[in-house]
Amino acid sequence: MPELPEVETVRVQLEPLLAGRTVTEAGSHPSAKFLPARETVGYRFDVVGRRGKFLILSISDGDDVGEHGGKDSALELIVHLGMTGRLAVVDRPANEKNPYLRAWWSLDDGTTLEFSDVRRFGRIRVVEPGDYRSIPTLARAGPEPFDPDFDGRAFWELLRRSRRPIKTQLLSQRPVAGVGNIYADEALWLARINPKTRRLGRERASELLNAIRDVLELGLRNGGTTLRDYRQVDGSEGSNQNELNAYGRGSYPCRRCSATLKSDHLDGRTTTWCPQCQRS
Repeated sequence: MPELPEVETVRVQLEPLLAGRTVTEAGSHPSAKFLPARETVGYRFDVVGRRGKFLILSISDGDDVGEHGGKDSALELIVHLGMTGRLAVVDRPANEKNPYLRAWWSLDDGTTLEFSDVRRFGRIRVVEPGDYRSIPTLARAGPEPFDPDFDGRAFWELLRRSRRPIKTQLLSQRPVAGVGNIYADEALWLARINPKTRRLGRERASELLNAIRDVLELGLRNGGTTLRDYRQVDGSEGSNQNELNAYGRGSYPCRRCSATLKSDHLDGRTTTWCPQCQRS
């Protein structure tokens, strides 16, 4: 499932292609998860944002003018890519023969924004700005990892609220937003923390937050991690899969101490760690 580096890479590539463009037509798969795409006809894309693993596209109906001359956003189009979702901007009408096309938006410059999703785990919502009650994971998301006001002490305070394994806490999105299975394994390996650990001291929590930032920054520099389905907006793959130290490397030697990495299921998610480096 795309995590913060993948979603942010998509956001950065989408914004110059969508900002200022108006939706002239829209269509979707009949599933309720994709139908909201049709509600955007006549709206203009203003800003392409992100919160955790969600894309948040601010759209306006063209009636209001903001203080800087731009139009005030009236709604937000929320897109979650799920496991296999992909957004692409193409110079043609929507390819409605594509069996995996779930939503599309025709734009006033002749291009089309397409959302394809093989497994249909993605979803689309149109909401009032900031009203995420219909999207519980987004509504409860913790701080953004790169928020300058978010420090090790604040992270530690959030982690103290639960006795679940630290890996499970990270995947919940509540102590910090945007970290999924790949970058959780990578950050825990980098910080030398066992994923089954249930309590961290303040110093260890600060080390983990720094590790989370380090692995996310690496993922961003590499355009995300492509293991199978993830693609950037232009169709290219990310390259961060070549930099992974833990995720997907069970039974391989640890790149730090040469011990054999272990892989097991933790609360339903495959988890990989080093039994020598990550003892506690």
